[in-house]
Amino acid sequence: MANSPQPSIGYSVSITPSNPDTPTPHPEKTPIAPPFASPVPSRFPPPRLQQDQITSPLIKTPNLLSPANGVITGSPIPHMSTPPGPPIFSSPIRPAAVPFRTSPASPQPVAFSSGSSLPTPSPPHFSNGSTELQHQVSDAIEDSPTLGGSPYVLFSAHKVLKQKKQANIPSLGFGALVSPGREISAGPQIIQRDPHQCQNCGAYVNVYCNILLGSGQWQCVICRKLNGSEGEYIAPGKEELRNFPELSSPMVDYVQTGNKRPGFIPVSDSRMSAPIVLVIDECLDEPHLQHLQSSLHAFVDSLPPTTRIGIILYGRTVSVYDFSEESVASADVLPGDKSPTQEALKALIYGTGIYLSPIHASLPVVHTIFSSLRPYKLNIPEASRDRCVGTAVEVALAIIQGPSGELSRGIVKRAGGNSRIIVCAGGPNTYGPGSVPHSFSHPNYPHMEKTALKWMEHLGREAHRHDTVVDILCAGTCPVRVSIVQPLAKTSGGVLVLHDDFGEAFGVNLQRASARAAGSHGLLEIRCSDDIIITQVVGPGEEAHTDTHETFKNDASISIQMLSVEETQSFSLSMETKGDIKGDYVFFQFAIQYSNVYQANISRVITVRLPTVESVSAYLESVQDDVAAVLIAKRTLLRAKNYSDAIDMRATIDERVKDIAFKFGSQLPKSKLYRFPKELSLLPEHLFHLRRSPLLGSIVGHEDERSVLRNLFLNASFDLSLRMVAPRCLMHREGGTFEELPAHDLAMQSDAAVVLDHGTDVFIWLGAELAAQEGRSAAALAACRTLAEELTESRFPAPRILAFKEGSSQARYFVSRLIPAHKDPPYEQEARFPQLRSLTTEQRARLKSSFLHFDDPSFVEWMRSLKLVPPEPS
Repeated sequence: MANSPQPSIGYSVSITPSNPDTPTPHPEKTPIAPPFASPVPSRFPPPRLQQDQITSPLIKTPNLLSPANGVITGSPIPHMSTPPGPPIFSSPIRPAAVPFRTSPASPQPVAFSSGSSLPTPSPPHFSNGSTELQHQVSDAIEDSPTLGGSPYVLFSAHKVLKQKKQANIPSLGFGALVSPGREISAGPQIIQRDPHQCQNCGAYVNVYCNILLGSGQWQCVICRKLNGSEGEYIAPGKEELRNFPELSSPMVDYVQTGNKRPGFIPVSDSRMSAPIVLVIDECLDEPHLQHLQSSLHAFVDSLPPTTRIGIILYGRTVSVYDFSEESVASADVLPGDKSPTQEALKALIYGTGIYLSPIHASLPVVHTIFSSLRPYKLNIPEASRDRCVGTAVEVALAIIQGPSGELSRGIVKRAGGNSRIIVCAGGPNTYGPGSVPHSFSHPNYPHMEKTALKWMEHLGREAHRHDTVVDILCAGTCPVRVSIVQPLAKTSGGVLVLHDDFGEAFGVNLQRASARAAGSHGLLEIRCSDDIIITQVVGPGEEAHTDTHETFKNDASISIQMLSVEETQSFSLSMETKGDIKGDYVFFQFAIQYSNVYQANISRVITVRLPTVESVSAYLESVQDDVAAVLIAKRTLLRAKNYSDAIDMRATIDERVKDIAFKFGSQLPKSKLYRFPKELSLLPEHLFHLRRSPLLGSIVGHEDERSVLRNLFLNASFDLSLRMVAPRCLMHREGGTFEELPAHDLAMQSDAAVVLDHGTDVFIWLGAELAAQEGRSAAALAACRTLAEELTESRFPAPRILAFKEGSSQARYFVSRLIPAHKDPPYEQEARFPQLRSLTTEQRARLKSSFLHFDDPSFVEWMRSLKLVPPEPS
């Protein structure tokens, strides 16, 4: 492991502290490697907003980074290894639904508590005769409820330690995952008027505020200042204040629809008015093209009839298809070697052609266009073919803007949320602006790569400025040089996804990329009690410029410009305490402002109150292992920029687990061994999975694939992030039910079928005995396939669903994601995998003999190698 700290990637955001006289917090001395040490700032640790970007090796310190610095990587490896293609599935009759024996594992959402009185400073005296503030008005909110059934904010613990020295131990850390784009159903928490905000710090009135009933004044929970409500909160008692949603619910949406009709949200065609432009690689060989054509035909058939669509092909030229001819596939062609001129774009846009058309009016001609595509004819290797991706995306942006593109932004506002450009790519960008040479041995390659990265990042920012998201869906066996095109997707708010081929998973992702709800003009503001500071933000955003949002004189909030607002995303926040906490609670407020797909301007306000405790044991009992593991994994992956870093991060996980045991566990008597704290029984197993996962382990062999997974993970929602770290194992039982099991290889019993969900892939494993029984195996496979589809029906990117039999070469992917618990002694196996007790002696012997010997340690062996006693299974 390297001893010197490495620069973190992303942007360094300096926040001016509201109280410059606060003494500097001193980082704790721990044996943990540099990424987990508290930063050493001049006053407060400034939060670092880490967008999942690949930084330039020329930049030595994160403080030199800014949004304009560009995104640079080392040269990618020229060959990409991919797993074998998915097997062909038979189509047995599927059951209508798959009942679960156990519910999905999920964390308890954050504590929104209001059961006891809120501590306040000595009550002031007021001229209206009231001498004290009424405490928060709602007694109905429990300590740990769900928030509309969806975890918008998940904290790594439901309590906060009062002692700074204990709270700021970086190996465990404290933080939250925020999902700004989760949809909510209409209800009492929706408010159609302007919110009340603190005139001192900008925080919103909320359920935890103290209200002065006589004057309607409210006390801010963040800065403790009093504010007026223009008489709105004057009431005879606190019961009446419960009628205000913001005073009875910890999460509310303020909605401005742009008209005065109460409750009106225009839903007719506005959601579909933002167009989708397909930008398609025309340099494909016949097998790839046939799969792509099938996926494209199915995709347009799935679109709502009002969706406007555009089709562009690119190779050495850019072909823009014209829908004005009802039965002919015709296109206007532009050169691809340089950016289109204004004259050429004017001639295109103001000509007679129709380049964006509702699907209901143009479906026949769209199918004709797809059917007319032809495979690449020249005898040139895939990686050496000319592809002008950059020029094609520029042309797509121009036709989306249309004639209004010449008018100043703000005068013309296109309705319906973000437009989408979906690039279907089969190879690298090697021609025109933003391209790199075909060969890595080109004498000017490093300079041209640097120029291409900057150009692609600039194009992505232009797309974002025009409310357009660029998704890049790659497929095939030709390396696409991910590092070159990734900045285009990233800075526009889109994603880049690799597929084995243009078949099933690619087609599903086409549909989900176009259908996922995307808000625009997103801004996330985070405010915390004075006791808490945010040290790092990881997610799909960047520091917001001060002129993009309202500021208050003592506003210490962290403001993040979101590149898009989608359900599939989350932000990871790392936090510390400034000093010892005196109060009984700390407060957090998250304000998300964006325009949704229905043209409404939303201000979503989520307020959280966490109790503080002095007892370390009480704190550990409140830790949410799943959330803590995901936060640790995101901080770790931020530093794993290449394979060498990934190896270092595995060693860092070892150090982290040891430090948690030293700080929070107990030493065995007359021994050097430490017992891991029983309250955190799941955490070390999650981190063991992380060490072996495709994110850090050696399962994925190519840096392109690892880079795509890493970038996806750093922005992903909690649910997908957790599955990418710790897979979920479900065994098929007779009757079509499924039982959830630990993700251990002991589940690989020859008479069983097992489903393993690890986020970007779902594996179905059929035991040899079961596979030999044709009827039973067909029914089990159908049930497993149905379960896999149900588990992932809203996931984006859609995972591959692969099925294979025991003993096949493909089964190695399944084995590599399971803990090799067969290496443990029998008593340890039964303690952690109690289902073994139901097997006969003969079945146990057969199961034991089915495993091959290899050097990879089991979880128990790994813990003991760290001089730790594993926690008892929960």
